[in-house]
Amino acid sequence: MTDKPSSPVCYAAEADDAYMGYASRDELIAALNELLEAERAGAYVSRASMRDAAPGMAPLLKSIAADEARWCAMLSAQIRRLAATPSRKRGAFAEKAMAIADPHERLVFLNRGQNWVVRKLAELMPKVRDDTLHAALREMSQSHVHNIEAASQFMEAR
Repeated sequence: MTDKPSSPVCYAAEADDAYMGYASRDELIAALNELLEAERAGAYVSRASMRDAAPGMAPLLKSIAADEARWCAMLSAQIRRLAATPSRKRGAFAEKAMAIADPHERLVFLNRGQNWVVRKLAELMPKVRDDTLHAALREMSQSHVHNIEAASQFMEAR
């Protein structure tokens, strides 16, 4: 034995995520379900908008719809990985967007929805301790930024 004082053992690695400033499991599930419902709405709006779209807008909408569907699948998988059930709802955004008759104005609104998702992800990501989930959310955010830029360029060229 030694007479020298020692530091207490640190159990920070074993602390609950919420205690460490990260989102709790329930908070993560709620946030991921909110994003899932928004993505489902975006996929619906972009697919439905292809019917009314000008010929040059259809490929952009098709790309956005595929991307939204991709993120719906990712979010559903991540929610299941957290041992929870993914929401089956579609966000209210869909009804609001589809009430806009002009296809270009609807695209502007869809782009605002994409911006909302990017903001929500920016708020959520610092609270995510899980590296796998964090990487998926970062990729989702980057993809949405790309879609926002593509839609903005399309609207500016108009």
